[in-house]
Amino acid sequence: MPRDYPRSRRIAEQIQRELSDIIRVELKDPRVGMITIIDVEVSRDQSHAKIFFTSLGDPSRVADAAMGLQHAAGFLRSELAHRMKLRIVPQLQFQYDESVERGIHLSQLIDAAVADDAARATRAKRTRNKK
Repeated sequence: MPRDYPRSRRIAEQIQRELSDIIRVELKDPRVGMITIIDVEVSRDQSHAKIFFTSLGDPSRVADAAMGLQHAAGFLRSELAHRMKLRIVPQLQFQYDESVERGIHLSQLIDAAVADDAARATRAKRTRNKK
């Protein structure tokens, strides 16, 4: 195994895959709707894991999803223990990642600016043709 692919990164990727499946199939909490697990960071000693998630929707639904995930952390950890062969299954801490929403907002601003520039160019062309 190459040096640039440490064990904690492989564990984080497997936790991400397994948690996505557990949340989608087995978690019955209505507060946790359609979420996407963006990234997982596992501490060096593999005792703690930060799970970054995103959910498109209003901020109150995001807060509800975060509370639901934190409430279900014990269940999710025990399901991970059944699915993964680890001596220590990390404690799960869920954190909302707003980078996707920020990216969508920036993309909309760029699209609006491009459309505005195109409209100005069209108006300028029309005024030159009238003269």
